[in-house]
Amino acid sequence: MIEIGTHLIDLHDPLVQGALAVAALVLLLLLAVLRSAGRASRAMDPLTGNLIALTQRVQALSDGQHQLAGGLHHVSEAQAAAQTKMLALMEARLAEVNRAMSESLHGSATRTARSLGALQERLEAIDKAQANIEKLSGNVLGLQDILSNKQTRGAFGEIQLHDIVRKALPSDAFTMQATLSNGRRADCLIYLPNPPGPIVVDSKFPLEAYEALRRAENESQKIEAQRMMRIAVRSHIRAIADRYILEGETADGALMFLPSEAVYAELHANFPELVREGFAAKVWIVSPTTCMATLHTMRAVLKDARMRAQAGAIRRELAALYADVERLGGRVSNLDRHFAMAAKDIEEIRISAEKAGKRAHRLDNFDFEELASSAPQGPANVVPLER
Repeated sequence: MIEIGTHLIDLHDPLVQGALAVAALVLLLLLAVLRSAGRASRAMDPLTGNLIALTQRVQALSDGQHQLAGGLHHVSEAQAAAQTKMLALMEARLAEVNRAMSESLHGSATRTARSLGALQERLEAIDKAQANIEKLSGNVLGLQDILSNKQTRGAFGEIQLHDIVRKALPSDAFTMQATLSNGRRADCLIYLPNPPGPIVVDSKFPLEAYEALRRAENESQKIEAQRMMRIAVRSHIRAIADRYILEGETADGALMFLPSEAVYAELHANFPELVREGFAAKVWIVSPTTCMATLHTMRAVLKDARMRAQAGAIRRELAALYADVERLGGRVSNLDRHFAMAAKDIEEIRISAEKAGKRAHRLDNFDFEELASSAPQGPANVVPLER
C-alpha cells in the first residue's frame, strides 16, 4: 500500500498496475529521447553539447514528471471510482446477504418452533405411555403377588368362577361355598336335576408346578418340573374325587376349573395322560372358555327339567283354556243370534218407514180444492186410509 496525499493506493489493484505500466512506458520513451539527444549532441561542442543535453534532460525529466503526475492523478481517480463502485456493490451484496440470512433464520426459527412443539407432544405421549406402563407393571406385580399365595390365588379363581357362573346360570341354580354332608366346602355347587344331580366345581388349582415348568432354563429343570406337574395334578384330581363326589348327594362327577387358558392348553398339549386320568376319575378339567360352554349346556338341562316339572300345571292350564274357548264360542253364537234378531227387527222397521213415506208422498200430491168442488158433500165421500 502507498499513501499519496489522502489516498491509499494498492499495488495489487489491476488499475494501479495498469497505471504503473503506463508510467514505465513513459519513462522508456523519455530514455529513448534522451539517448537520441545524446547521439545528436556528440557532433557539437562538448560544453555546449553538455549544457544543451543537460537542459534537455531536465526538461525531459520535468515533462516526464508532469506526465507521471497526470497518470498518477488519473490512476487515483480511477481507483477512487472503482473503490466507490466496489463499496456500493459490497453494500448491495451485504444487504442481499443480510435479507437472505434474515429469511433463512426466520424460516429456521419457525421450523425449529414446530419441531419443538411436535417434540413436546411426543414427549407428553411418551410420559403418558410411561405412566401407563408403570401402572400396568404395578398391576402385573400385584397379580403376581396374588398368584404366588395359595389363599389369594384360590380367592382369585373363585371370583373368576363366580363371575362366569353368575353370567351363565340363574341365581337360584347354584350356591357358592356350599357345605356338603362330609363337612367339605365346595367352591360352587350347581343344582342339576336327577340324574345326574348336583355337581361341584372346584377352583383351587396348584400353579406352583406350572410356574416352575415355565421358569425352567435347561432340560433337567424342565424334566423335574414336568414330574412335579404330574404329581400335583394327580393329587388334585384324587382330592376332588374323594371330597366332592358323594353317592346319593352329588353327581357322579365333578369339574376342576382352571383360571388360566395357558395351563389348560399345557395340560392337553403335553400331559394328555393327566386328562385321561381325570376322565377315568370323573373329574373333568375345564378352562374359562370351556366352563362357559359347559354351563350353557347345564342351563338348557335346567330349563328342560323345569318345563317337565311344570308339565302337569301346563296341561291343567291348557284344559281350562280349552273350556274358556268353548264357552267363548257359545257366547259368540248367542251374540250372533241376537244380532240376527236385531237385523230382522231393523228390516221390519225399514219396511214400515218406507210405507209411511209413500203415504206421506201421496198426501202431499193431493189437490184438496179440486176435490172439494167436484166431490159430493157428505160423509160418504171420505176415502179410508190404508193401514
